[in-house]
Amino acid sequence: MQGDGAGEEVAAARARNLQPEDGQPDARRLLGAPVTSPDPRAMNSRQTREARRLQASIDRRLADGRLVAMLQEDGFQGPRYDHFVEELVRYGISVLRGWMHSGYIFELVSQRGFGLNPHELDLEDLATDSDLREQLANMTIARALPRFRKQALIDKGWTPEGGASVTTYFMGACAYDFPNEFRRHRASEARQHRALRREKELYSPPVSTVSVAQEVLGNLSVLDELGEITDPRLKAIVALTLDGYSQEEIRELVDATTVRAIEGQMYRWRTKAKQNRRGNRDD
Repeated sequence: MQGDGAGEEVAAARARNLQPEDGQPDARRLLGAPVTSPDPRAMNSRQTREARRLQASIDRRLADGRLVAMLQEDGFQGPRYDHFVEELVRYGISVLRGWMHSGYIFELVSQRGFGLNPHELDLEDLATDSDLREQLANMTIARALPRFRKQALIDKGWTPEGGASVTTYFMGACAYDFPNEFRRHRASEARQHRALRREKELYSPPVSTVSVAQEVLGNLSVLDELGEITDPRLKAIVALTLDGYSQEEIRELVDATTVRAIEGQMYRWRTKAKQNRRGNRDD
């Protein structure tokens, strides 16, 4: 199910100006502040176990002050730093994917002053589309890493002696960059929808008034027959088909096992309806 054009414009507009202006340093610090104790609802149990495993590995490595000293001597660059970053990125992707899956990421940035007001379709997309979560997580982390390296490591915003995990600082950097990355994604989606509408308008064949009239009369006939259907699921399938839902969408809404099951019920109903119409004409 797709929203109309006005809805897409509003959804894209909601994501504008998500980060503070340069004259708002306090707001910037708040958005990028370390993430200390996320809500238990932020991730499911499997996601939580995976994130904790990755975090524990990073913490063990950095608990050794010698490793931190070596990274610092290398200027936080080079092979040893690259290996450390690989572990940090795996952790960040795992956590961000979990936060997007549950919708917690929007609550987090809202608490820090930047409510994105996600549309319910945005939440549904993130909950069901693993590739989208992976894409947004990778892009967010790519933008967050330089800031994290500068502020947490080079400028010593984080130190092993401070007691906090380095991952809390890293996820704070990710929280800072997520709003604008989400804005870019939503603006791109809106542009694609506009392009598809224009393409449809340009290349769709003109619809004759005769075909429109036939469709309207056919729908009216179906509406008349809808009241005679006693099976609640079949009635829902026919009504949703009339409203323009795809068979995959109908399958999800009526909790059917397969699309073929939907096709079979529609076929049997159409066959019976045609027989009834012929019988009425013969009377």
